[in-house]
Amino acid sequence: MTASRTALLDAVGALPQAVNPLALSLNECPFPPLPAVRSALYAANDAVNRYPEFLPQRLRSLIAGHDGIAEDQVIVGAGATGVIMQVLHAVTSPGDTIVMSAPTFDGYPIFAQMARLRSVTVPLDVHGHHDLEAMAEAAAQARVVAVCRPHNPTGTIEPADDIERFLSRVPEDTVVLLDEAYVEFLAAEQRIDGPSLVSRFGNVVVVRTFSKAYGLAGLRIGYGFCAPDLSRQLWRMQLPFGIGHTAEVAVAASYAAENQLCQRIRMIAAERRYLQMRLWAMSVYSTDGQANFVYLPGRSTPWPEVFDGTGLQLRHYPDGGVRITIGSRQSTRAVLGAVTAAR
Repeated sequence: MTASRTALLDAVGALPQAVNPLALSLNECPFPPLPAVRSALYAANDAVNRYPEFLPQRLRSLIAGHDGIAEDQVIVGAGATGVIMQVLHAVTSPGDTIVMSAPTFDGYPIFAQMARLRSVTVPLDVHGHHDLEAMAEAAAQARVVAVCRPHNPTGTIEPADDIERFLSRVPEDTVVLLDEAYVEFLAAEQRIDGPSLVSRFGNVVVVRTFSKAYGLAGLRIGYGFCAPDLSRQLWRMQLPFGIGHTAEVAVAASYAAENQLCQRIRMIAAERRYLQMRLWAMSVYSTDGQANFVYLPGRSTPWPEVFDGTGLQLRHYPDGGVRITIGSRQSTRAVLGAVTAAR
């Protein structure tokens, strides 16, 4: 067997499993792509010898029409991470300050380091909520502030009124990243009207992704929207030929199959509530998470010891907390079995 053939087999063998009940560390969708999305991606394969659009205008227009915003308010990136880096490159200089909670999405400390920013962290309260008062005070000396809603890793959400009061206290020249990577898991009454928000706060960038609820993590598609003036500044950081053909067709197919997608989201939310309920019945405290994961604070329970040797892939935190992505009922049973065995 030639070396190149061996390398090919190794590459194929290294692909992650679409369905893996033990892979609960990255908040991925536990299901493979919807049939319509798979068909669209298959059709797109024949065009891989051609460059995509110089700038992703069609995808921009598609997202804008779906979300009810103007096309010139949308920016597109390689996942939400790509959008966040576009924002940081556009509005910050080395040495500027970024404010974030602690803990938060793992990417933010990395992005700050990449952009050579000074990080100021504000601890969450004991129930996993933001201290918005302290964050607003820190924002007075910051160039960027990041707020996740639902929060990662705790899954908590701050009331819309509290978010608006926070934004009213942030200086107009401080950019606020309102990270809504998990917004699709929120009930309608829990959501913030993003288009209305950015029309009233010109310094807010709402960041979203197709990696979580949409189940397109491997395609790396994210977007943000904001006031037109800020969006024009951010669009200048759009990487030429940076978004592939597959992104547009996968998003279009997902939008066309939205009823099926919503059914999957309801299934995941129901499984999350089931796991939370079972844990509470076992006197195991979890934060009031509203996304596709459950967070168990460290406190007195050594969670790494509880799950060590079970084969479960979870996200552990330095303070002893653990974040558990919602998977299938088989995944839930494995989590509950490990907790029961450790009692």
